[in-house]
Amino acid sequence: MRLTRSEQRIIRAKTNEIFGDDVELRLFGSRADDTARGGDIDLYVQVGHVLDNRAAAASRLAAALQMALGDQKIDVVVVDPETPPQPIHRAARAGGIAL
Repeated sequence: MRLTRSEQRIIRAKTNEIFGDDVELRLFGSRADDTARGGDIDLYVQVGHVLDNRAAAASRLAAALQMALGDQKIDVVVVDPETPPQPIHRAARAGGIAL
């Protein structure tokens, strides 16, 4: 995983602030691959409760993380119980690293 311990703590803290403590949080994509270079921070966030607006919640987390971590490209995929299954969800769960 190509995130420092400090970055991991910040990501977990900001995610918990926005979604609560009961979330599954995974890093996936190129930052989960120690042999890769560069790349954005791809996060998979699964919550156990229905969200009013998943896209707005994902945007809030991405903005909070950019402010806390600096200007980096951050992509956030948010899944709640009403989210239709998509291939990216399976890939993030299968290949992602729990934070």
